[in-house]
Amino acid sequence: MILVKTEAGQQVLKDRSVPLSPRQRTAFILFDGKRSVDEVLAGTGIAREEIDQLVTLGLLGPAAGSKAAVPAKAPEAPAANQAAPVSPTPKPRPAEPAPSSGRSRQQRYKDAYPIATQLTGALGLKGFRLNLQVEGTASYEDLAALAPKIRAAVGPEKAAALDKALND
Repeated sequence: MILVKTEAGQQVLKDRSVPLSPRQRTAFILFDGKRSVDEVLAGTGIAREEIDQLVTLGLLGPAAGSKAAVPAKAPEAPAANQAAPVSPTPKPRPAEPAPSSGRSRQQRYKDAYPIATQLTGALGLKGFRLNLQVEGTASYEDLAALAPKIRAAVGPEKAAALDKALND
């Protein structure tokens, strides 16, 4: 199936009103009406659930003449019970254990990433390299590994919000 950006998707691409992970944004940009979902999955390493989420949010839709193989309600069932995606992916990821709060690692990353960039960006020149490292993260594990450096640079009081986003 081939997906394209909807009008809402085009607007989000311009104004960044919907926070997307770096990997989601890359995949989102690649949906130009020429590449299939499988090609984008293979090229970016993004999970099928993340693409389904973009469809559910109304940012992506089927291209004209493309069969609608991804119903808008399909991603809700797998997200609720942490089951595997409905259709196979070229590189399946191992199932992530759900934290005690019920948030997935991907959701914790999405919540923590803006906090980490804000904290390191506020350090100015002193935190420039650390800010680049944060912006280079692509997963919860990457960001969690940088958390001690961020905590040391900004102090435990300011890092409390980041710790909460990563761990709760």
